[in-house]
Amino acid sequence: MPDHTMRVEPGHLSGTIIPPPSKSDAHRALICSRLAAQIELPEGLGRHWSDDIKATDECLQRLLGNSDLPLNCGESGTTLRLLVPVAAALGRDSTFAGHGRLPARPMKEYQDILHGHGVELEMPSGLSLPLKIQGKLEPGVFYAPGHISSQYISGMLLALPLLAGDSELILTSGLQSAPYVDMTLGTMAAYGVTVEEKENGWSIRGGQKYSPAVYKVEADYSQAAFWLTAAFGGNNIEVEGLRAGSVQGDRAIISLLADFGRGLESYTIDVSQIPDLVPILAVAASLVPARTELVNAARLRLKESDRLQSTEEALSGIGIDIKQHGDGLVIYGGRPLEGGRASGHNDHRIVMALAIAALFSKNGVEIVGAQAVNKSYPDFFLRLKELGGSCYELNLG
Repeated sequence: MPDHTMRVEPGHLSGTIIPPPSKSDAHRALICSRLAAQIELPEGLGRHWSDDIKATDECLQRLLGNSDLPLNCGESGTTLRLLVPVAAALGRDSTFAGHGRLPARPMKEYQDILHGHGVELEMPSGLSLPLKIQGKLEPGVFYAPGHISSQYISGMLLALPLLAGDSELILTSGLQSAPYVDMTLGTMAAYGVTVEEKENGWSIRGGQKYSPAVYKVEADYSQAAFWLTAAFGGNNIEVEGLRAGSVQGDRAIISLLADFGRGLESYTIDVSQIPDLVPILAVAASLVPARTELVNAARLRLKESDRLQSTEEALSGIGIDIKQHGDGLVIYGGRPLEGGRASGHNDHRIVMALAIAALFSKNGVEIVGAQAVNKSYPDFFLRLKELGGSCYELNLG
């Protein structure tokens, strides 16, 4: 697919917006509802699904429909990591495929986690995809790292109750992005499957079945963060539909933006539990006359892009004073933002961060690869226009 270039002009937004359904919540709810053989979809998904949610649902339909076709995860790491152990628990010999950076993203940890439990994983040398899985998962004690991706933990938790016998899942390192595991457990409980938490992991009773449930997918704090940052910068936007008691870790954007209003000379933000907020946090930091350091973000180098490098390149390209270091970013804010032209690096969060930054620029921003928003927020630019923003696709042919 050729890159689309979207130009976003400087300007002022005004109005009310409801963020799209939480992509993380939707993945989990779809898996639980399909495993419950539920015809009705979880409430709140609407008709305009993101590419990642489409990938999860299409993979589930093939997995549960005895199709021999490959399970195409698109560019969705969540789809891949949540469904590999589910396929193993169902005893479905399957081939997982994908494109973009997904074949290079980490998956070898599953070979260690599942080793000795009745299944074999085969991957090309140096890549994760195509991934072939054979055999039927057997219950027992499983050991999993928590510092690489919480999606390994969530995938195992979703799958292990389907086994005939009881299992334990033991963490071998500290759990990062813990709120996503809490989300998984909450969604499972809504569909009638329970897990007992232990000091260093979980006990999972086998022989459980997912039951149909009325489940409403929450509005997404990670997508709301873009509009909330626009409001923080002076735009007259009201963001509605966010659940105050949500377990979404990205709800931290509310308190972080409030903290930026304290007028300090420097801020340090640990983003280990909120990695998806980093691009838009960097934009918010650029609006504050202070030094802001985002730390403990090394895992972002394994996202849709090397998100530390791509955030630095994209934002510095439009005039933001930003530098990357080993596991984070430093932003010197409060300086005029010229605008210009920047690549979205095929990363939906980089594209949307650039669009919000453009509102505060002198000359606007041309975003190359703007179609990346389809991964999580297909109608982002439409919503921007509805709020009074000026944006249009450039015909560079």
